[in-house]
Amino acid sequence: MNRTAVINVVGLSTSLIGEHTPKIRDFSRRGSVARILPALPAVTCAAQSNYLTGLPPAGHGIVGNGWYNREQAEVQFWKQSSHLVGAPRLWQALKRADPRFTCAQLFWWFNMYGGADWSITPRPIYPADGRKVFDIYSWPYSVRTAIKRDLGEFPFAGFWGPAAGMNSPQGPPEAASRWIAESAQWMELRFRPTLSLIYLPHLDYNLQRLGPAHPGIAEDLRRIDAIVGGLLDFFAQHSVQPVLLSEYGISAVDTPVHLNRLFREEGWITVKDELGRELLDCGNSRAFAVADHQVAHIYLNDPDLAGSVRARLEREPGIAAIWGADEKRAQGLDHPRAGDLIALAKERAWFTYYYWLDDRRAPDFAPTVDIHRKPGYDPVELFLNPATPFIRAKIAWRLLQKRLGLRMLMDVVPIDASLVRGSHGIRPASQDEWPLLISPRTELVSGMPLDSTGIYEILRRHVLD
Repeated sequence: MNRTAVINVVGLSTSLIGEHTPKIRDFSRRGSVARILPALPAVTCAAQSNYLTGLPPAGHGIVGNGWYNREQAEVQFWKQSSHLVGAPRLWQALKRADPRFTCAQLFWWFNMYGGADWSITPRPIYPADGRKVFDIYSWPYSVRTAIKRDLGEFPFAGFWGPAAGMNSPQGPPEAASRWIAESAQWMELRFRPTLSLIYLPHLDYNLQRLGPAHPGIAEDLRRIDAIVGGLLDFFAQHSVQPVLLSEYGISAVDTPVHLNRLFREEGWITVKDELGRELLDCGNSRAFAVADHQVAHIYLNDPDLAGSVRARLEREPGIAAIWGADEKRAQGLDHPRAGDLIALAKERAWFTYYYWLDDRRAPDFAPTVDIHRKPGYDPVELFLNPATPFIRAKIAWRLLQKRLGLRMLMDVVPIDASLVRGSHGIRPASQDEWPLLISPRTELVSGMPLDSTGIYEILRRHVLD
């Protein structure tokens, strides 16, 4: 077997490779580059599952970063159990081919209980007193203790939220990606995995916050290039073949579409009053949307509404297509977890989860970073509220309250979807914004666009051939 490191550079596309990424550019010139026909939806969990199973969502069940659990009547995002993936993954097949095979899974998703020999994933601790303690989960458990002793605490605040991609008390803008890269080297020096899966999210933040055309992206490209270049040199010294990969490219957007507000105006959404705030009651709503970047799953508790919902969506200018049963089947999305209808945004548009009509009635989690409680993805979590005076003093006060053991709400995120400048989820019209694969094995990678489900076989052959 050929020892291989798959370096997932989130958001990387050919449009970004150039003068600001000399190490990635040189690596691509020495090998073969292929664009990837984006997964649908082109979001982290679905794309990674396509790559690692060789199947579309209809086969593995990961229809997005989250979906509506019909049995529990709850929207559930960013769950981590590997049992949610309904098909064998690459390392499981390779271990069957050779019992000596080993795998380290570093921050790729669905990273708990999946059979990888070593794994690390972000996982806060939630004590009974209501605190949230930033931490990581590892398998074996001993890895968590040893790696934090050697590398320090994982800079969790730099992994997602207003501090991600920014200078913060936890470190420079690339702190989270650098820690993950160092964890990959740490794993190699101690365990020498046959396959290392490495997730580097640094580009994801400002590409969404600022947009791909913003001049500040040049600095982000230089930072991720330095991290990737360091890994390429390190793995070359240890006779490990590297593969660069991305899940999606990020396109410019300026048009948020509030699907649940449209449905509320039609009387299809049910909202519950809790302590003066409005909570979406999915189980009692006739129709509602689970927004996930530029794709939204539309769930119908009242099937008779299907025609009316489709007609209303077709009148919305930010929507490019609505898929029903036939389209879902054709696109490999006909899984029970998928919405009864699926909406795709037009270029430059994206979907919010917002359902309230008055910000004063928004749920208390709306102005916070809360990826699990929100019934949809919220990129506005990348921002600090520009309307809040002395926002950093407010953050310091909130952190002091937390340290003193007091209950507090870190309500520093704006409720303003117009701030977002980049998104993903659909297949961009320009192939320069598609994800890509770069490999030194030119005989295994052709220059033509690759289907996302075909990445499985290419990676398998990197290890076996």
